[in-house]
Formats: sequence, C-alpha cells, structure tokens
Amino acid sequence: MRYSAALTLITALTAAPLGAHPHIFVDTGFELVVDDSGQVTHVRVVWQYDDFYSLLITEDIKLDQDGDGTMTEAEIDQLTGFDMQWVEGFEGDLELTLGDAPVALSAPQEVTASFADGRITTSHLRALTTPVRAGETVTIKAYDPTYYTAYEVTRPVTVAGDKSCEIRLKAPEMTDGLAQMQQELAALDAQSDPEDAGLPNIGARMASRVSVTCAAS
Repeated sequence: MRYSAALTLITALTAAPLGAHPHIFVDTGFELVVDDSGQVTHVRVVWQYDDFYSLLITEDIKLDQDGDGTMTEAEIDQLTGFDMQWVEGFEGDLELTLGDAPVALSAPQEVTASFADGRITTSHLRALTTPVRAGETVTIKAYDPTYYTAYEVTRPVTVAGDKSCEIRLKAPEMTDGLAQMQQELAALDAQSDPEDAGLPNIGARMASRVSVTCAAS
C-alpha cells in the first residue's frame, strides 16, 4: 500500500518489530457491479485494517481523542480518503485479469470510511475501462507485490443486483516452495525489501484468487 501519508508510514515502520513481514493486515472484500446485459462494469473494494494500524492512523490524524471508540461525523469526514492519496504508478494493490490480459481500471470513486471496534474500514469504487461480457470470467487479486501489506479476502464477495453469477475463491496452495519462501521472508528485518533478498513479487504468490462469471440476462 503506497500513498502519500509519510508520517504514518514512518511511524508504522519504526513501530513494527524486527522480522515482521507483512506489517499491515487488511481484511478485504469485493462487490461486483453488473449491468442489465450481465456485463461486469465496476468493482467496489472494501478494506478493513487491523487494530494496530487503525490505531496508528487515528493517532496520526488525531481522531477519537477521548478514546471512547467512536468518531463524530466531522472526524469520519476527516478520515475519509486517507488511503486514497496514491503515489504515481500505484494501482491500488488490485489486479483484474481476463484470461492473461489485464483489465484497466479507473481512479477510485465513491470513497467511504467508517470506524468501529477499533478498526478502520474504507471502500472505493473502480470502473472497468472495458466491461467484462456475460459468460467471460474475470479474475480478481488483491496484493502488495512487496508483501508489506497482506490482503486477506475474508470479507464478503458479492454482486450488486439480482444477477446469476458464479463466484469462486481460491486460496494460494501452500507448496513446499511457498512455505520456504515464507520462512525466508520472516527472517528479514523490518526495513528489508523482499525483492532485494531474492523474493520478487511475493505478494502475488501469497494472494487469493477470486473468479467471477456472470450469465447473460
């Protein structure tokens, strides 16, 4: 996750214990938007941050100063969009593919934020530049190539509207090679880049795969 919140990221980095990879944990969900012809036109992404990172963010922005676990409407407004200030070239740690071809996405829209039980939850909507036609299978993966942030698809994957869509979730297969890679990753110190240590694009290998196929109306 790479966005312009330098103080927060520095704080998170220095607070993370040595050998802690990944550093940020995000429970992730998706809502697919399908039009009347069965085409997938948008994907809404939901991120729910872990307790520790949520605490770092609220302290950095100086929210919930009374510590009662709730935020005012003004504080929610201040929180909304904190994770949408993306640096150039950052694609939102989201990959959509149709076969082997990437599906281009718009910039984030309809950004929301909420805070409950000590955790921040945000959502944003992205349009598919070219809709995926009915009968075709779109594959979705959420991952940080460096595995600094771990995205786990633990929240619902749904389809907006009454559409006949097949949704399949496949977790990464824990092969001997992947298990060995995890051990090597865990041995790195907090400021090491996995790619420099011979572990390129480990986030993609650790990512779950969501496949969605919608029938024509």
